[in-house]
Amino acid sequence: MKIFVAGATGAIGRPLIAQLLANGHNVVALTRSSEKAETLAQQGIESASPSELRFAIADVFDPDSIKAAILQAHPEVVIEQLTAYPKTYTRESMSAATKFNTRIRLEGGTNVLAAAQAAGVRRYLRQSIAFWAVPGSGLADEETPLAFDGSPAVAADARVVTELERRLLEAPDLEGIILRYGFFYGSGTWFAPDGDVANQVRQQQFPIVGNGEGVWSWLHIEDAAIATVSAAERGNPGIYLIADNQPLKVREWLPVYARWLNAAPPPQVSVEDAIQIGGADAIYYGTQMRGVLNAKARRELNFQPRSLEWLVKSAAHANESCKEDKR
Repeated sequence: MKIFVAGATGAIGRPLIAQLLANGHNVVALTRSSEKAETLAQQGIESASPSELRFAIADVFDPDSIKAAILQAHPEVVIEQLTAYPKTYTRESMSAATKFNTRIRLEGGTNVLAAAQAAGVRRYLRQSIAFWAVPGSGLADEETPLAFDGSPAVAADARVVTELERRLLEAPDLEGIILRYGFFYGSGTWFAPDGDVANQVRQQQFPIVGNGEGVWSWLHIEDAAIATVSAAERGNPGIYLIADNQPLKVREWLPVYARWLNAAPPPQVSVEDAIQIGGADAIYYGTQMRGVLNAKARRELNFQPRSLEWLVKSAAHANESCKEDKR
């Protein structure tokens, strides 16, 4: 198939394009400039032949520009991965990025969707979020609404993505697929060994809040790409939760992550102190966040995510230590 990727230079862009090419698809990758295209090529995509991978230079905030790009590409499928997250994961940087991130999702995403409809695209995939489900008992599924109460920032973001999901799923003559991803880890993410969260953990700046009851659902960036390609090829219209098989409470994953980084155990702070340090978001992510079920993706997309990297290595190390003790 010919597939148009908007957001090709984001964290998921490189592995997604590589996976699409590996599956034999022809890809047109959207970038804002020739410099961005060159950067993507330098990241390992330059091995693709011109017949397999081309670049479209267009501005998603310019409706005519993006419409012309998609009309010229004439793809069967559009995959939209438009986001503008900062390289650092802090209260200040996330707050500063919110306005542009919202604009690129709402305005840019609207323009890409309209252009896809004008070009007669058959199928449209859009990135969404798995970890903003309304707090409650048990794991969330695709029918669980997103959280509009509690943390103001989470509520605002949840409203944005809910509106984006609605627009796509109600678009006529288009097979709309929503991919709600879990927390990315792996190369190029905040949780990579050289990522910002890893540095915060080493510096004792990423604490367990309260009882650490917040449940996180994880997703390796390569698995995100694999699931996205599978959805493009055979997914059914609707929503998919794309996360691994083992949602974990903060108090379960964070100490193991710290050991994996050879860092000291994370500090623990009270809810009251966390509000002062990180605001309501810190409480939501640390104590209220709800994990998700990936049963639908496993069933319909044959999704087989890997186990969380630092848990695997921790278990392997424990097994080795046990063998040493027995000797």
